[in-house]
Amino acid sequence: MGLLDVLNGMQNGPRGEATAGSGGMSKITMALLGLLAYKAYKGLGPNQPSPPSAPAPAQRGEEPGGLAGILRTIFGGGSVPPNVLGRGVGNTVRDLEQSGHGEIARSWVGRGDNQKITPQKLEASLGDDAIRDLMERTGMNRDDLLDALSEHLPRVIDHLTPDGRLPTEQEAARMA
Repeated sequence: MGLLDVLNGMQNGPRGEATAGSGGMSKITMALLGLLAYKAYKGLGPNQPSPPSAPAPAQRGEEPGGLAGILRTIFGGGSVPPNVLGRGVGNTVRDLEQSGHGEIARSWVGRGDNQKITPQKLEASLGDDAIRDLMERTGMNRDDLLDALSEHLPRVIDHLTPDGRLPTEQEAARMA
């Protein structure tokens, strides 16, 4: 089962209705992919290459590449570049560890049962910028967004780390 199978299975779950203009993608799927893209982009250092840009023109004064391009690609129904998945998972796990929730994040990566995370703990780990951006891009309110992410993010990260470790870029490419 691929990542898209996991995400598509969430489409008809709680609050999983498709969003107009999103290529039939549910708000939850948009939030999960958007979060991984956001974390991948925000985690880029000055010496790392930028993520690929989407071909869509810039909107609201944004540059055509970078996070805005990736999010336009995702929310327009396009595929997620594999390096975004790998980087996004790694940076999300790192952020959870740095905010004191490393044991929870490591359970999602490891082969055992996934520990739950409360929306409040997840909110503290993600940061206000990420939450605001995801709210804007998905149209979800803060509580619904955090509830959905805390419910589904452990399963997505678990799926993207089947060997009990963070995937290499080549492994992430095979999962997309």
